[in-house]
Amino acid sequence: MSKTGATGLKRICNAFVYSCQGIRSAFINEAAFRQEIFLAIILIPIAFWVDVTLVERLLMVSSVALIMVVELLNSAVEAVVDRIGAEHHELAGRAKDMGSAAVLIMMLITGFIWISILFF
Repeated sequence: MSKTGATGLKRICNAFVYSCQGIRSAFINEAAFRQEIFLAIILIPIAFWVDVTLVERLLMVSSVALIMVVELLNSAVEAVVDRIGAEHHELAGRAKDMGSAAVLIMMLITGFIWISILFF
């Protein structure tokens, strides 16, 4: 059974609107996402201020942006798990913990990138 819907430019415009709604929802409902936005507001200008190569700057900026990407995915997993049921289930807890671990790992990678570029 095929799904009919918008195609072409209309589909692209709809996807953009849905993406903006997702970012807005994360900003409103997720304190961690707001904190990461604040972190990006501080770190990204610093990446353009320090004297580094283009590749180093790209690594610095993209690593910060990837924290927000991983947080959005983590928040999506948490929303789906919470939608399925409020009762405690081992698999639900595991899914949430893994999403949180993904964010932590991305933060550690970002810290490693920044420290390596700025101090070595």
